[in-house]
Amino acid sequence: MSHRFVICSKQAPSENGLSPLGSRSGIVEQLGTMNTAPEQAGQSVLYGPGIRLEMNPDEDPVKQMILTIVEEEIAWLVIARMAHSLQWRIIDVETGDPVDIVTEDEE
Repeated sequence: MSHRFVICSKQAPSENGLSPLGSRSGIVEQLGTMNTAPEQAGQSVLYGPGIRLEMNPDEDPVKQMILTIVEEEIAWLVIARMAHSLQWRIIDVETGDPVDIVTEDEE
């Protein structure tokens, strides 16, 4: 069974709600450098090593995404790199708790 998480910005929410992660095109471009992309241009689901990311189809800027781990053995290294580079906060859907990810830079 796959495990699901919510990806959101590390910036505190404002009176308008969640802080944006970025524009759709910017997110797709950044994730493309990390071997994560949609199967076809314009799609809202992106696939990467051991993971699947889902954006709301009509949301721009993107405020949150759903992360699904599809291959546990390789996913966490990829997730740690993305979370660190893109300043993501990761929340476990089942518990509502934030996920602490320590990268090699922080050890």
